[in-house]
Amino acid sequence: MHIDLVALIVDEYDPAIEFFTRVLGFDLVEDSASLTNDGRPKRWVVVRPPNARTGLLLARADGERQSRAVGDQTAGRVGFFLNVDDFDASYQRMVAAGVTFVREPRTESYGKVALFLDIAGNRWDLLGSGAA
Repeated sequence: MHIDLVALIVDEYDPAIEFFTRVLGFDLVEDSASLTNDGRPKRWVVVRPPNARTGLLLARADGERQSRAVGDQTAGRVGFFLNVDDFDASYQRMVAAGVTFVREPRTESYGKVALFLDIAGNRWDLLGSGAA
């Protein structure tokens, strides 16, 4: 048993795809036409870190309630954790790409960590080892 997908509500598909693939280096696994439960067109968009089992379903906000959740899906807490092999290289690449870091890198007992925001404003921890 494993978690296959976690839904992440976004404003629009294409900027979110660009952020997760170009900036974070995820793979675009699927981008297919689909329908909402009531028959309206939507897209089924899945991104996943290379070689990972669990991916993100990028779901465009549908309606007022979902629009309010964009960027605040975990009520201001860090809700997503991206573990990378080379923390320093990933951090520098993300800074160069314009990613907003809320907290600069620090060293903890488990390794390095820095808090960043995704394209929607959700809080993520960048985690890994490496010298700063």
